[in-house]
Amino acid sequence: MDEYPLDAWLLPLPGVSREFKWGNDLVYSVAAKMFAVTCIEGPDIGRLSFKVEDERFLEFTDRAGIVPAPYLARARWVMLPHPGEFEADWIRERLLISYQLVRAKLPKRVQAMVG
Repeated sequence: MDEYPLDAWLLPLPGVSREFKWGNDLVYSVAAKMFAVTCIEGPDIGRLSFKVEDERFLEFTDRAGIVPAPYLARARWVMLPHPGEFEADWIRERLLISYQLVRAKLPKRVQAMVG
């Protein structure tokens, strides 16, 4: 994922934090609700998962190089096993949309606190 500066793209967004979970995963969250996950070491290094619009989930998973995210597909998350197959601008746009989708589901009070 070196060609994708996730910290530079995501950490400036209001309320975003990151933490390591499950041993090898770097998780980006807004108000403790995750919206992007990338593997930072091991055999799955670089894989990237994020939330997509409910109505577009099947569209995305029908596309080559995109699969339902393990454990999160029911919440309409997809995974890019090899994100290098996609343009950086497209990935950045999808991550911003994932952030917006998750943020929109937060309680209004929490959204106001996030800024």
